[in-house]
Amino acid sequence: MTKTPTYFAPHGGLPPQAELLTGRAIFTTAYAVIPKGVMRDIVTSFLPGWDKTRAWIIARPMTGFAETFSQYIMEVGHGGGSNHPEPDPQAEGVLFSVEGSFGLMLNGKVHIMKPGAYAFIPPGASWAVRNEGAEPARFHWIRKRYEPAPGLAAPEAFVVNEQDIAPSVMPDCNGVWSTTRFVDPADLRHDMHVTIVNFEPGGVIPFLETHVMEHGLYVLEGKAVYKLNGDWVEVEAGDFMWLRAFCPQACYAGGPGRFRYLLYKDVNRHAKLDLFGR
Repeated sequence: MTKTPTYFAPHGGLPPQAELLTGRAIFTTAYAVIPKGVMRDIVTSFLPGWDKTRAWIIARPMTGFAETFSQYIMEVGHGGGSNHPEPDPQAEGVLFSVEGSFGLMLNGKVHIMKPGAYAFIPPGASWAVRNEGAEPARFHWIRKRYEPAPGLAAPEAFVVNEQDIAPSVMPDCNGVWSTTRFVDPADLRHDMHVTIVNFEPGGVIPFLETHVMEHGLYVLEGKAVYKLNGDWVEVEAGDFMWLRAFCPQACYAGGPGRFRYLLYKDVNRHAKLDLFGR
């Protein structure tokens, strides 16, 4: 990339007592906005099997909210981590590092995960996390139960850094809208894509997208206005959005800097004909 990426990460804390309660949090049946200002110490979770670690759980499967995935922002202190991080043998995962660094042991090989590092972890993989650095490591952990498909093997694990990937520019937009893709869209072994969407100032999604894919969007950098199911909402670095399948969506990145977000979507599988996916 021509510009050095920046990544927002929450640090917790608590607002002063004199501050107003008014905020930007929104929860509807079609979308939700969880702004950075609500990611405080008192809303973190502690996870079994993880040492010196806390997590902001910003999406989880539940009625009227995320249906296909969960998303955590992990904060691992010095000497912390886990030797058995994933309790579900059917779960696949993506780790995306945003602050500090940590060691990822994946199928017997150690990877140093610095900001911008991306790891895909298939179901059943052997992996562990350890932070030997002096500062906390902060990273996203997106989890989905893998959906096997006839004739297709599960994809293999890999680790890469987004700074080593050239973004794919969207057509007819003069280069202001691009996507950093970590997986080939034609690789049908993958049933989820986690990408980074990039907008230069003035970039816009020029129509109301309305599609079957569920979305999780975490703003890594910049600010924009998003149109969600008829409402215009302002978002900035550190905010998270959940968008239900078929929620109309578009955005305008007015600047002054780039607007970038980490995007989850479920892909490449038939629609389940049972409401509960059995």
